[in-house]
Amino acid sequence: MCYELVIFDNDGVLVDSERLSNTILAGYLTELGHPTSYEDSLRDFMGAAVHRVHDLVHARTGQRLPEDFDEVLHSRVFAAFERELTPVDGVVEVIEKLAADGVPYCLASSGSHERIRVGHRKTGLDRWFRHGETEGGAGSVVFSAEDVGRGKPAPDLFLHAAERMGVDPGRCAVVEDSPLGVQAARAAGMDVYAFTAMTPAGKLPGATGYFARMAELPGLLGRSVA
Repeated sequence: MCYELVIFDNDGVLVDSERLSNTILAGYLTELGHPTSYEDSLRDFMGAAVHRVHDLVHARTGQRLPEDFDEVLHSRVFAAFERELTPVDGVVEVIEKLAADGVPYCLASSGSHERIRVGHRKTGLDRWFRHGETEGGAGSVVFSAEDVGRGKPAPDLFLHAAERMGVDPGRCAVVEDSPLGVQAARAAGMDVYAFTAMTPAGKLPGATGYFARMAELPGLLGRSVA
């Protein structure tokens, strides 16, 4: 198939943020009296919007997280981004290839627009991913779960991105690295290529294809790197 749109997840696919953010999330939840390991955080929250953290903690304990939980979490994560965040190895070359070939692409992330902006400014990816005058609005190629109100594994975000970009869902390829993201892409009726650098293929069932290095992705999309 010749895809008309490539939709990238952000965390773990474009920016190498999952280790940082899940270490911080696990530590903060533990600090608040909800013991959580790094592995627990990856299993339960990787690829999810922050509302999932609130929902799961309440479902498991009957307790609500503090009102300022999101603000404190984001401030800690953003500070770590400013110190340590880097782009995923090889992803800039993939984006350059798509751009050179005239292949439309965009980003659809469970993270907030602010989180995306902070990460892209630090890593230089803001050169390749344009925000519109309004968040997720006209001219933007950056879409967040904030735009639709419901994060992955619901298909809403991917369907919203395809609609905004003017492409039928069946002509889209999604690049994901989390079980929730793969589920969302499949529910949207899209092909999905799973990046296995952090999560093994066995934990990402239903993907169209799998790859461990970004250099492999253009070939899976039917294109070779020059």
